[in-house]
This record gives sequence, C-alpha cells and structure tokens, in this order.
Amino acid sequence: MSGQPVLELRGVSKSFPGVAALTDVSIEIRPHQVLGLIGENGAGKSTLLKMLTGLEQPDTGELLVRGERVALRGVTAANAQGIAMVFQEQSLLENMLVGENVLLGTEGPAVRFGVYRWGQIRRRAQHYLDVVGGDLRAGEQTSRLSFAKRQMVEVAKALATGEHGNDQPVILLDEPTSVLEHDEIRTLFRIVRELTERASVAFVSHRLEEVLELCDRVYVMRDGQVVHECVPREVGHDELFALMVGRDASEGYYHDELQRPADPDTRVEVRGASAGAFEDVSFSIARGEVLTIMGVQESGREDIGRALFGAIPLRAGSITIDGEAVAFRSPADAVRAGIGYVPSERKVDGAVLGMSVAENLVLAHPEEVSVGPVLSARKEREAVAGWTERLRIKTPSPTTPIRNLSGGNQQKVVLAKWLQDPDLRLLVLDTPTRGLDVGAKADVYALVRELAAKGLAVLLIADTLEEGIAMGHRVLTMKDCRITGESASTPDDRPDRAALLERRV
Repeated sequence: MSGQPVLELRGVSKSFPGVAALTDVSIEIRPHQVLGLIGENGAGKSTLLKMLTGLEQPDTGELLVRGERVALRGVTAANAQGIAMVFQEQSLLENMLVGENVLLGTEGPAVRFGVYRWGQIRRRAQHYLDVVGGDLRAGEQTSRLSFAKRQMVEVAKALATGEHGNDQPVILLDEPTSVLEHDEIRTLFRIVRELTERASVAFVSHRLEEVLELCDRVYVMRDGQVVHECVPREVGHDELFALMVGRDASEGYYHDELQRPADPDTRVEVRGASAGAFEDVSFSIARGEVLTIMGVQESGREDIGRALFGAIPLRAGSITIDGEAVAFRSPADAVRAGIGYVPSERKVDGAVLGMSVAENLVLAHPEEVSVGPVLSARKEREAVAGWTERLRIKTPSPTTPIRNLSGGNQQKVVLAKWLQDPDLRLLVLDTPTRGLDVGAKADVYALVRELAAKGLAVLLIADTLEEGIAMGHRVLTMKDCRITGESASTPDDRPDRAALLERRV
C-alpha cells in the first residue's frame, strides 16, 4: 500500500565532534507498511531514530510528518505527532501495574480534578493489551512478567502513545528481537503484522533474515548514508550483507572450511558441578576447541560461565585446568589462572562506561602495559593502537569514552581486554554477538576461530541455534538447569537441528 509518506526525512545531515553521523539521508515511512532499517553498528541508525523521536535535531535537511514540515523538539513533540518508539532497553517501571505502564504519560482522559479514575485507566489499557495479545492483564504487576511479555507491553504502550497523538500513528521498533527466543520472535512478528492495520512501523534489526521476512521495504545504511533501498523479495541475504559492510559475506563469516580440528589434550574439565541455577554438570574442553552451550534463558547456561570465572561458588563437584584442580573464590582468582569472561550484559558487567577506550582495554591486565608498578603511557598507546587495528575497532580516539562507541565496537574492546593476557587459557563468551550487526558478528566469529586455532579453549554460550552449530566443535544442550545432550558439530557430522531444539525447549 503506497500513498503520501506518514513520516519523511529529506536530505538530513548531522555531525558530532569528529564524527559525521548522518550525511544527506532521505527516507520515507509509508502508511500501513513495515519499513526495515539495517546497517552495521555505527552506521547512523541510532542517530536517525533519535531524530525521528525528537531527541536530536538535524544540522541540515527537513523532517515531514504527513506532508507537513515540522521541528520535533523533544519526545513529547514527537508523541504529539503520533510517533512513538520501543527502545532497545526496556522502559517499563517494575513497581507499577501493567495498565499504568501502558498509559504512562497519556492518562489525561482518565484523570479528573487531579484524581485518577483507575477503572477507566484499566479499561483503556486493556484495549491496547488485547491488540497485542498474549493474555496480558492491565491489573498484573509488571515485575512478574517475563522479558518477552514486557516487550509486548512496550509495544502496547507505544501504540497507546502514538494513537493519543494521532489516529495514524508511527511505531519505531529498535532491535526488538535482540534477546527474544525463537517462539517469542514469531509472536512479535504476528503483532507487528497486525499493527499495520492501524499504524505504520519502522523495524530496526541486525538480523537480516528477520528484515527479509517481515518488511515491505528496506533501507541499507553504511557510514552515515543510505546506500541502498530495496524490496526484500528482490534481494538475498548475502547481497544485503555486502551492501551493509562493504565486503562479501564469505569474509570472516562461519563456513565449513573454517572449522579446524581441536587438539586432543584436555584443557578444562568440569565434573559433577553444581552452582547457581545448574545442577550436576559435567563436560570438558580441549585445547583449541570451541564448545558451545545452547538453552533457553532460564536453563542455567549463564551460571556455568559465571562459575568458571569464579563469580559464583560451586556447591558440589570440581573444576580442573590443565590437570590441576582449582577452587576460585573470586573472579580475581580466575583471572590469575588465565581465564577471561565476556558477559552477556557488556554495558553492565563487561565495560566501565565512564572510562575511555584505552582504560577499558588495559583494565584486566594493567601489568602488561606497566614498567614495574607504574603504568607506561607508551606501552598503553602501543597496546591500544595494536588492538584497535587488529580488531578493527572504530573509535575517534583512544581517550573517547567507551559509552560513545557502537555496540559492536564496545564488544571488541571487551574482548581485547582479555586478549592482553599472554597466558590466557580459557575464554568464556556469553552470547557475545547478541545485539551486534552482521559485520561485527563476522569479526567476532573470525577472531574466535583464530584464537582456537592458536590453542585457546573457548566456551561459547550461543545466542542462536545457527551460531551454536556453526561455531562449535561440540554442542551441549541444557534444559531445566541440567545438560540434556551432547552432539559433535563438524563439517562431516552436523547435529540434527530438530533434536537440538527438542533437547533445549
């Protein structure tokens, strides 16, 4: 369905100190369509979304809403035009009821003489909850909902906010599937398709297969510019990848010919271990092996990584590294033993956002850039320059706060922090590509293979089924806090996907 765009940018440019975030960008969001927006982290997608929601103002160019030029001075102004956004980081207040969250900021009609009319609020909120489905109830406590349910509430809230401003709302979805499981993604897609009956949608995702399936039109961004506009049925995955990152999909992405055999010598052995949410777990990792673990979020998989890093103590069982029993009382013990850990929440546990790129990079092993007890500025500069070049970290300067980097570049800095250790023996990676675009994913995959080829043992808690199969020499599945199976994963012996799914769900 075509017609006059409901939201349009024309020739928009935006610069920040040392960075051209957007250059002459033009896009159209058309009525009752799903517009896809893809690009590597740092391509300009976030700046564009901030402009559409009034958080940033263009240096040049114009923004039109339903054909009229407007200046959106803040989120409230965007909401008044019927524009609402579901952000990557959930914004719901856990101590409020679901219905209160849905109508937060748009309660006006349900408030009289300063008194909230709770019955009316619940009825209005329930109307929007029924639109997204999922058996959500306005009277439920938000804190009791799963992440996926909260995401559905976020969509209901955005629809309520948008329709409060205009009866033809525009809903912006920023990476809404990044931490959802397969079935939850299918539910979200159903909701988005149904939303187009009453709204227009912009869908930002780093997963190309999702954009190809869901969207009516797609804009590809690279280095702050729109480099291609297409209809999904006219392009394929590899073509979109090449347009996004400027290189062929075969470069650095996982392929059978890149799967090298592991060393037969065991590096890590876990026997009968229980800690945190997992019980009676046993496995081994050889030198040069990538062992992947797959399971849903509540399966206990995350706690295995934390136990290996000394973040949670063992209740039972044992861990040996190179034949020597270890009993870590803290992460510091694990670091001294040659273990690195990249957590799933890089912005919470992996990086210190208030520190610079250089400070984060040398944080775990300052001794590698010191002369005696004193930090060497020369060694630090050399280390940062070397890792920045090797991992293709895009940063204006080593002194740039890491919070200013894209997600993919933040993740590369967190990885480099551990690779500083010349005696690194085990690297634990907890969903290291979650939230990354395909280009950054390819770089991480290539690095993991390179490290394994040099003899490093890697435990990879996989984000997707495909990642677990393609990256691992062996795959462990977990369900209900226990290991439910083990499968080889080699070019000649790939595990059955259906069997893996059955063992993890």
